[in-house]
Amino acid sequence: MNKKTLEKGFSLLCTAKAMATLYEDNFKQVSKYVHATSRGHEAIQCAVGMQLLPQDYAFPYYRDDAMLLSIGMRPYDLMLQLLAKKDDPFSGGRTYYSHPSLKDADKPKIPHQSSATGMQTIPATGVAMGMKYKEIQGIEDQAAKDSPFEDTRDLNPITVCSLGDASVTEGEIAEAFQMAALKQLPILYLVQDNGWDISANEAETRAQNAAEYAEGFKGLEAISIDGANFIESYQTLEKVIKTIRDERRPILVHAKVPLLNHHTSGVRMEWYRDDLEEARSRDPYPVLKQQLVDNGFSAEAIKKIETDAIAKVKADFEEAVQAEDPTPADLFTHDFAPTPVTAEVGERSPAREEKVVMVDCALFAVEELMREHKECLLYGQDVGGRLGGVFREAATLAQKFGDDRVFNTPIQEAFIVGSTVGMSAVGLKPIVEVQFADYIWPGLNQLFTEVSRSCYLSNGKWPVSMILRVPIGAYGSGGPYHSSSVESVLTNIRGIKIAYPSNGADLKGLMKAAYHDPNPVVILEHKGLYWSKVPGTKGATSIEPSEDYMLPFGKANVLQEIWKQDEKETLTVITYGMGTHWAMNASEGRRENIEIIDLRTLFPLDEETIIESVQKTGKCLIVTEEPVNNSFARAIAGMIQEKCFKYLDAPVMVIGSENMPAIPLNSTLEQTMIPSTEKVKVKIEELLMF
Repeated sequence: MNKKTLEKGFSLLCTAKAMATLYEDNFKQVSKYVHATSRGHEAIQCAVGMQLLPQDYAFPYYRDDAMLLSIGMRPYDLMLQLLAKKDDPFSGGRTYYSHPSLKDADKPKIPHQSSATGMQTIPATGVAMGMKYKEIQGIEDQAAKDSPFEDTRDLNPITVCSLGDASVTEGEIAEAFQMAALKQLPILYLVQDNGWDISANEAETRAQNAAEYAEGFKGLEAISIDGANFIESYQTLEKVIKTIRDERRPILVHAKVPLLNHHTSGVRMEWYRDDLEEARSRDPYPVLKQQLVDNGFSAEAIKKIETDAIAKVKADFEEAVQAEDPTPADLFTHDFAPTPVTAEVGERSPAREEKVVMVDCALFAVEELMREHKECLLYGQDVGGRLGGVFREAATLAQKFGDDRVFNTPIQEAFIVGSTVGMSAVGLKPIVEVQFADYIWPGLNQLFTEVSRSCYLSNGKWPVSMILRVPIGAYGSGGPYHSSSVESVLTNIRGIKIAYPSNGADLKGLMKAAYHDPNPVVILEHKGLYWSKVPGTKGATSIEPSEDYMLPFGKANVLQEIWKQDEKETLTVITYGMGTHWAMNASEGRRENIEIIDLRTLFPLDEETIIESVQKTGKCLIVTEEPVNNSFARAIAGMIQEKCFKYLDAPVMVIGSENMPAIPLNSTLEQTMIPSTEKVKVKIEELLMF
């Protein structure tokens, strides 16, 4: 083996080993925050990290500090995160040790990921899917172009997803493997198998190892190696990485390794391990040390590598301890990336012959975006050419733009949502769809853990630019699995923006704004408004706005404005979606008494317009389709009580669906459960008379 490669590998291993030893020797000082180390895993981690290029994308997991060293990070860099310092290059002190996110020109790119117990496979596979899409579309690879290494710029990029064997039992792993095999994506799944979860071992938690599991996915090659042997690991990965670069297909490498340190600093190995002596017999350190001897390194040269590593680690630690901590003000940065859309632009109602239905406004918006931006693509269940979406919301798009840009996915909501993290990371703008709001639940893990926190926990490096479309609401006896309202759950996820338009013009304007927003956006689209077939919803139709029309998020629409009238009882109705039409219809005959505010976006929320209106009218009714208990609507009511108390002439009231577990199929029961124009009218009269 090349002696320089062998020497570098040993130096890196010694550095990682010295770090683990130093952390133990200074346990009281470093145990304020939880950390794990690579002790026992170093050989395989160094072998892969040493072979990655700046155009590659890596998803190291929480035990991969040796891999981070091998791509060029200093011990000092990792120690800044260990101690949660202000200049932690990954997160600015926001997340755990060895939870990296990196965007340096001379190193592999590392998008944000969570604690990496399986969930990271979906964003990682999304990166590989994005790589393949860009190759098919002829979109330039900016990371390769910016690489300082001219001799490797022409090599195809790959994605590496590192994970522990215990996490392979996660259901989301199956979704990622399925798509990688189905689409033949350029990704290496590196599974480091040390035989343990935390205190549960492989015998009690796994029916098979990762390589055996991968055999069930046709098109996903699996290889098992001794991950504690540096030469075997390096040479195997050299072939595997070349194959992925050249043949653009997925491979899983299952590396058997010992765990020679604690699961984490907070879960000590002495508490539960009964295999420590056997594990120590497989330590990669003496194996690699002997390999140096076998390749002609002198005892003195080997000793110097060891002592240099220890000295470097000690010096870096002393420097890191002295580094500055974050300030309280640092808490409030990078929750969102700045958006360029801050004002309404374009023509809302250009001269056209007739109005169009809401679903067509969205369809035309997506078509215009795809025509202008090759980075824009659309995927989800049944959106492809045969159907164009169950609501025809993607009709004709596959025919116009091809099956590579508009395509069906399997039934896997987690992948649909989480893959956007990876697609966004490589510079694409995915528009994805969950077929019904009732189906969003399997995707919430990815939306909450990977999508919403990426910008904040990467300290602003990796905002996720995506649009998630969600048909929502009760319409036409959809029954308990096609009728739910879920906005209260979504508004409790910080780090996403949420739109809920009530008409086609707003939908198009918000869709365009969402595309140009660098942050994740969920657009809730009421099924009953798509074609205005529900009586009283003709107001959802619109003159289609111009192609450049955009609406800023966080700006409500005062649909029915009134002046303050001391001699009359007045009322503000706050609503969104279908509630807008119930409120407008219910206010017939009382328009001079009722101001109606259509929120348009649930986050950001236009609190200023709400407060200004309620202070003027003195009374407030919030109309929602959700059951009222513990709802987003009740949260708005609480905010109004707090900020407008001295202006109120009556309690803030909320009307919504009945507080039952699901919307029944039977039409009588459905209508009994949800609000209506008549129910809202009764509530308005009650509040005006209060």
